Amino acid sequence: MEASKTIKVIIADDESIVRKGLRSTVPWDKYGMEVVADASNGRKAWEAYLEHQPQVVITDIVMPEMDGIELLRRVKETAPDTKIILLSCHRDFEYAQQGIKLGAAGYLLKTAFEDDELEGLLAKFQHELTRAASMGPSVTQAAVSEEEEERLGNLLYAWLNGHNDKLVDEMKKRTLEGWSFHGEPVYVYLIKTSGCEASWLELLKETTKEDRQLYEGAVIPFGNERCYLIVPESRLNAAESVLVEQKSGNAKLQWAKRGPLTSTEERLEALLALHKAAELEKTYGVTAADWPEPIWKAVKLLHDHPAAEWSVSDVAGQVGLSRSHFSILFKKALGDSFVAFQYKRKLKLAYGLLKDTTLTMQDIAERTGLGDSKYFSKWFKRCTGITPSHYRAEQKDGHLRT
Repeated sequence: MEASKTIKVIIADDESIVRKGLRSTVPWDKYGMEVVADASNGRKAWEAYLEHQPQVVITDIVMPEMDGIELLRRVKETAPDTKIILLSCHRDFEYAQQGIKLGAAGYLLKTAFEDDELEGLLAKFQHELTRAASMGPSVTQAAVSEEEEERLGNLLYAWLNGHNDKLVDEMKKRTLEGWSFHGEPVYVYLIKTSGCEASWLELLKETTKEDRQLYEGAVIPFGNERCYLIVPESRLNAAESVLVEQKSGNAKLQWAKRGPLTSTEERLEALLALHKAAELEKTYGVTAADWPEPIWKAVKLLHDHPAAEWSVSDVAGQVGLSRSHFSILFKKALGDSFVAFQYKRKLKLAYGLLKDTTLTMQDIAERTGLGDSKYFSKWFKRCTGITPSHYRAEQKDGHLRT
């Protein structure tokens, strides 16, 4: 198989002997495959997946930091066609069954599987994955383009969520090359299609060829309901016309933009700012137009600095209002007093950190602005009736049973 068509594989297992054994004993070349990375835990495996976009993932079920089931779930949500093999021990059988339901292609018992079992699965994968080679040139080119857009979207996701900074180098390279636009200032758009009949790229396919060319090569997809576009200043009016025309047939289409921007750093700052604003809207179910501007600025300030201890006077001063006027306006817009809103926000953040991370209680206390772990535990129990460690254990047990 040509190098450009090699099937990429990653291996995830916390036992180095298993990783080394699979790398060295399986005849990967025979199946047109190459192991591009291996990882000692689920978190590192997810980062490797985002970087390499492999077509095959072989993962242990029980691993530190992120288990194989969660890794499987994330990979399948990102790329449903990825082939995943679960490695398990006898005691993991129920979890293996769960993995099969979530889309794993098969599972192997680490203590008993024969080489023929694994190689049989690899041969099957090779047959299924190389069918695309028989497609016509235009289909293959489209598939490559979609794969590249998906890779870029994954890099953006990883950067926005603090997993790695690989997007920064990618954006620097593109600013100098494919997205240079002859040195013109650019505008970054965030298109939101929640509630529309199709994604933005699908809607764009229905427009004229000239309109589609507006965004050729400057698209960063972000899930099914968001899409980022980089538009040079000379095409700004044309871009706005396309958006307005599409909104006439899709009333729920929304967009926001930042610009003009002249450097890679400004483009990255625009991506981050647009993302934070969209997350605020998603969290509270409102847009900037639904609240008075000072209140929107206040909520954004709290959202961007979760560990800060803001007083009513501090925030009121930041948004240019008196303390009393701000308090009245805030309660009217959100239905909660500033203090009640702060507590609810911190509690929601604590829930997420306990459920979705392995951070220590001290780390969570610092991230929520609640001092030390002792005070955080007392505060959490006072708010919820249970300790944070009890809540975390409940969530973990519930996830494993799901």
